[in-house]
Amino acid sequence: MRKYDENSKELTEVFCNYCGRPLRTDGGIVKEGIVSVDNAFGYFSDKDGQVHSFDLCEKCYDNLMLQFELPVTIRHMKELL
Repeated sequence: MRKYDENSKELTEVFCNYCGRPLRTDGGIVKEGIVSVDNAFGYFSDKDGQVHSFDLCEKCYDNLMLQFELPVTIRHMKELL
């Protein structure tokens, strides 16, 4: 979950939607591992027209991945941007 300053629109706080832990931010930048999901549901879904957004800390992401029947695909980037 993200909170923004009403005037400047700068990111002020981020919380893991799963465990509720506040994530470290500085100057509008998240300073730790995070997974952000922003999904717009479309046709053939029971959620047509809804956009669901959430953030997970790295620990909660790791715990969620352990529950998957099929493993996530992992690739290594040549450059970190």
